[in-house]
Amino acid sequence: RGCTGVIAWLRGTLIEKMPDRVVLDVHGVGYQAFISLPTYSSLPEPGAEVILDIHTHVREDVIQLFGFSTKRERAIFERLVQISGIGPRLAMTILSGSSVDDLIASIKREDLARLTSIPGVGKKTGERIILELKDKLRDFVVDQEQGGSEVDVISAMENLGYNRGLIDGAIRRALDGGGDPGFEELFKRAMQILTKG
Repeated sequence: RGCTGVIAWLRGTLIEKMPDRVVLDVHGVGYQAFISLPTYSSLPEPGAEVILDIHTHVREDVIQLFGFSTKRERAIFERLVQISGIGPRLAMTILSGSSVDDLIASIKREDLARLTSIPGVGKKTGERIILELKDKLRDFVVDQEQGGSEVDVISAMENLGYNRGLIDGAIRRALDGGGDPGFEELFKRAMQILTKG
């Protein structure tokens, strides 16, 4: 089963990049993460510092990291792997088969032909993707309209086990002061509100 709370992101020096994986040096430790083609094409040359959003997949005695250049891509990946019959490798293949926006549009307009043109996606899998994600993606687009740091804070607090309703209330109060606080400041304010009750 997928486990989202182990490593949330990695920041380090890009040591190696291939179309399906990267190696990052984070304080002397080399982390390998599997990536999609859109993430690969957005990465700088080796030697540069990069930040990747990470989904940690734990299965029996294997831990695999999947890296994304955007939160939007990670969110779609995490919805795909919840569908029966779609493992993380196939989810990465699906993300490599089109841009995230194109994938969302195909699912919303129930374009089965477009989905089955992606390697590894047969008719049944394509139908399951449409059936299970068509309605869920309505929320997804709304989430993405929030400020970037706001989406990050929601994700971090959900990983800590807080209820989404409580999180939204805390963030609204934290934003009352105006301005656009960055992730760390907004997270700190929202946590103070939640822990005070």
